Amino acid sequence: MIRNFFRHWWESIKNIKRNGWMTIASVSAVTITLTLAGVFLAVILNAAKLAQDAEGDVDVTVFVDVETSKDDRDELASQLRDLNHVDKVTFSSKEDQLENIKKQYGDAWSLFSGDDNPLFDVYVVQTTDAEYVRSVANDAGDLANVYRADYGGASADQLIRIARVVRTWGLGAALLLVFVAVFLISNTIRITILSRKQEIQIMRLVGAKNGYIRWPFFLEGGWIGLIGAIIPVLIVTYGYEQVYQLAAQYLVQSGLDLLRPSQIVWQLDVAMVATGYLIGSLGSVMSMRRFLKI
Repeated sequence: MIRNFFRHWWESIKNIKRNGWMTIASVSAVTITLTLAGVFLAVILNAAKLAQDAEGDVDVTVFVDVETSKDDRDELASQLRDLNHVDKVTFSSKEDQLENIKKQYGDAWSLFSGDDNPLFDVYVVQTTDAEYVRSVANDAGDLANVYRADYGGASADQLIRIARVVRTWGLGAALLLVFVAVFLISNTIRITILSRKQEIQIMRLVGAKNGYIRWPFFLEGGWIGLIGAIIPVLIVTYGYEQVYQLAAQYLVQSGLDLLRPSQIVWQLDVAMVATGYLIGSLGSVMSMRRFLKI
């Protein structure tokens, strides 16, 4: 049993060398398809994360009337916390907001310090779920001592819709791409098997058992899948690190971030290697099945 395994293992390696051009064609198909699948999955997973982060940042901003006393302001905070679907209420004075603007846009805004500050004291209200921001904003706007309550309006609604679409259809699109990858790789390997149909039929006619014929092709398909996965793994491993470093400096200003390489790269690498091996092995066996029926 063990001796036969090593014989099949060695025979699969010789077959890869013997069928050079067809092996190159199969490996190229695996490489291209797995690269596209890996890149697309990375994009889908990060798009879902960014959409989720952006959706989580949709808060209700409640502007307090200028003439509101401290006691009334504290009472307003208590009323906001008592609203349905409110998770957290945070106060931000107009001085704090001016300081944040000066940090982002420069000291030119220092002209508006003191009594010239045109900003409002605000309460930032975080909801238990982004879908409640509209109703919470409407309820907050009806409270006393509130100048207005804002949650971003149409832009926030659009952001929430995009987040839902990404979560709903992103996984479906990824599965569709994996299916296309399986189809392309298995068909390319099928062409390789078809070019050797006489070899398979001769072995069958001289009395070789189906398992004895099938094993070298099974291992050969696995080698093709593993070799084809090398370049996609390198591209995802080193390419994603560079993209992450480049995008981080722009996204950090918006409070967003991509998935860290340690969170996603090894998973994509394992998925591509496993997919390449399984598709190569199973594609070889399924493609040669018709030639074992005599």
